[in-house]
Amino acid sequence: MADASASGPPPGSPPGPRTDTRGIVDAAGLFARVHFRRVAPGAAALRPYVEQYWLIDWDLAEPYASHIVPHPSVNVVFQRFAGQEPFAEVAGIGLDLFTQKLEGRGRVCGVKFRPGGFRPFAPSAPVSAWTGRRLLPLEEVFEQVPAGALDAVLTPEDEQARVAGLDAFLLSLGPTPDPQADLAMALAERIRTDRGIRRVSTFARAEGMSVRALQRLFSAYVGVGPKWLILRHRIHEALEHAETDEEVDWADVAAALGYADQAHLIRDFTATVGVPPTAYAPSR
Repeated sequence: MADASASGPPPGSPPGPRTDTRGIVDAAGLFARVHFRRVAPGAAALRPYVEQYWLIDWDLAEPYASHIVPHPSVNVVFQRFAGQEPFAEVAGIGLDLFTQKLEGRGRVCGVKFRPGGFRPFAPSAPVSAWTGRRLLPLEEVFEQVPAGALDAVLTPEDEQARVAGLDAFLLSLGPTPDPQADLAMALAERIRTDRGIRRVSTFARAEGMSVRALQRLFSAYVGVGPKWLILRHRIHEALEHAETDEEVDWADVAAALGYADQAHLIRDFTATVGVPPTAYAPSR
């Protein structure tokens, strides 16, 4: 798993691959069973739009079901499962808990776009058109898919060769420069990193935008509304507390995340993860 250097990225550069486990249910269980890496694109031109590539290989004696609370990101995923023909799909932002059964041997190479970063590669439709959908073949979304992309990404045993295959695939699609995409990415990143942003109306006013204009921008370029982002980042942070903290004061967590009370946090957590945090935490 790639970590940022001790000195951090140069000023003004996009953040690199994530190093946290937010969104992964039972992260320790998953990492014990698969070889999971997050790496930056090799091509500098892609880094403003792509948060990371994620590479997973497994060889399991027994099946394992992984569960993910999706991030507000579109993913392009190249996949090879035992007994199946390899395939690739565009996965729009998932609204529900995502479950994937892993068994035998397999490999997945994914592209995780920054929120707002996908549209420059597929400008023909608003990103909300893909939300909650998994589309294959790739030609359903992209105007032209390079021949041999599946083999170039999934066949090499060398990790850098796979990264090069992903780079070549994306560079063949663009990106098409778009100032609105740049704005959407900047605003989405602000929501992710600033826990003081709790109300869409206040955020829109601070950015000199109407609520309606902000919602239209997010629908077209992110795929979900700004309120959804605020709530999803809260759940990711709460899940991380459940995963890593020995003891959790859920009233304190609720207050820190901007919930009116603990009951609202428990309701949102349960609706997203499937169990209340008080039941999830002891099951680590």
